Amino acid sequence: MRLTVNTFLTLDGVMQAPGAADEDPSGGFTAGGWQVPYTADADFGEIVTSWLETPHTALLGRTTFEMFRAFWPQVDDSDPVARAINHTRRYVVAHAGYELDWGETTVIDSADPLPAIARLKAEGEGELKVSGSAQLAAALHEAGMIDEYHLIVFPVVVGGGKRLFADGSPPRGFAVRSTRTTASGAVHLVLAPEPFRTGEYAVEDGQEVTRLE
Repeated sequence: MRLTVNTFLTLDGVMQAPGAADEDPSGGFTAGGWQVPYTADADFGEIVTSWLETPHTALLGRTTFEMFRAFWPQVDDSDPVARAINHTRRYVVAHAGYELDWGETTVIDSADPLPAIARLKAEGEGELKVSGSAQLAAALHEAGMIDEYHLIVFPVVVGGGKRLFADGSPPRGFAVRSTRTTASGAVHLVLAPEPFRTGEYAVEDGQEVTRLE
């Protein structure tokens, strides 16, 4: 399976609580709902619908799973995003014995989730899609298990919160597969990880040149 991470980010890299003030106040976060003012256009809806209508298996952290479970079953299946979220097969990374009461969901033990996720990737077909799930996304990034990132970066900063790439994340480069800017100014990026590279600027024969290492 191809493993993708799909999430919303501020300009300062925060992914926490984009949709509501009380969505995820952990750590004293008070800027929840920062995404909402920038989503009232058709471009945003088309992008997110395309994310979720692509056939996939969902992989979620416990906090994101509980947010989804509380919200999306209330939305009628005439909404394509609700239909995709409510009826897809999903895995949730949570403690052993975690109680499930939402559709076709399987628990991956949070004590050591990466081997189980690696087996899913190796044995399954199609796309294994992570939505949100900051802690899980960070662990997968560190392990080098992510094949593609689908990010929407919004023109807002919040100053702190859970980041997709937190301090201490391993350096990595990205190949830009596609970009799109919405009418509200958000930027959709599709990125494929590649090895981190460095270089330097130098002067040769009176001309500035770049040297890649």
